[in-house]
Amino acid sequence: MPLYPLYALLFTDTGLGDGQISLLFALWSGVGLLAEVPTGALADRFSRRGALVAAGVLQAVAFAVWTAAPGGWVFAAGFVLWGVGGALSSGALEALLYDGLVAAGAEDRYARVSGQVAAAGLIAQIPAAGAAVVLFPLGGYALVGWVSVGICLCAAALALRLEQPGKAPDDEDDDHWGYFATLGDGIGQAARAPAVRAAILALAALAGLDAIDEYFPVMAAGWGVPTGLNPALVLVVTLGGAAGAGIVAYTGTSRPAVQATLLAVAGVALAAAGVLRLPVGVVLVAVFYGLYRYVLVLVDARLQHVIEGASRATVTSVAALATEVSALALFGAWAAGGVLLVAALTALLALIPLSAGSAGSRR
Repeated sequence: MPLYPLYALLFTDTGLGDGQISLLFALWSGVGLLAEVPTGALADRFSRRGALVAAGVLQAVAFAVWTAAPGGWVFAAGFVLWGVGGALSSGALEALLYDGLVAAGAEDRYARVSGQVAAAGLIAQIPAAGAAVVLFPLGGYALVGWVSVGICLCAAALALRLEQPGKAPDDEDDDHWGYFATLGDGIGQAARAPAVRAAILALAALAGLDAIDEYFPVMAAGWGVPTGLNPALVLVVTLGGAAGAGIVAYTGTSRPAVQATLLAVAGVALAAAGVLRLPVGVVLVAVFYGLYRYVLVLVDARLQHVIEGASRATVTSVAALATEVSALALFGAWAAGGVLLVAALTALLALIPLSAGSAGSRR
């Protein structure tokens, strides 16, 4: 999305101060937190594919209003729409993918396909940044914004082409009560099924680390990387993450001891970069991010394997909600101890029971 690297600049160029921009980000995060689980139940009860389509449309509308009438209240309205859209896609995508593979008798390939999806998402940041560089001089924020609207609508149209496995007919409840039954089942499974609960906690603790990507440019700048080279070197880290997620398709291992070792090595690499504090440390951060994303794909797959019933998107959304809380802890850790404390936490996470919720121990 070419607007991603530029929307914060759009806010400042429209006249918003740091405090107002922070409030917008807080609104965005708050809406996402509130909508996460309810929208997961919507996807389960009605249509996961429809949830992905709606997510693309809502994001398109958000960018359209920003582009047509930029201003503080308009930005706030756009973030509300974007927050709901993001919540709609969270959980629905994983559930649609997993159940589609189950219908094809290939659920054991979930980690492989999920890793490829994650890698593609990271690699897409490269052409998106390039598009922003090309489009902005040609037409400013308006051109970047309208192109982004078009991309969102294209994504929604492509989502319409995704196959959706048939669902078992609901009990004799009507749609309204059927929705609340789905919501309650998903929350209940996350809270009461030991394997599911353990898998959610393991995934949330690990996935919260992904918030560190907000600090990659800060780290590079602090280690002497010139501003002009900062985006290019940060892309090295992004490519490291893409490589780690993508390689799961070829070498993914379910052995928890191997995953724990890789996570510990990731923590050591990040700590070494923090001690070195030189531009070359970006390569060590890329090693950290690649190993971390590799393990993350496998832990996410483990959660999908232990979820039962028709509330898959709801349960996955509960995990996403817990991940947001974990990310807040990451922000606090960074404020308290910077990269070295985050590296220590990464190494400590190698001690969590990554095997919790493995297939065959569902309850």
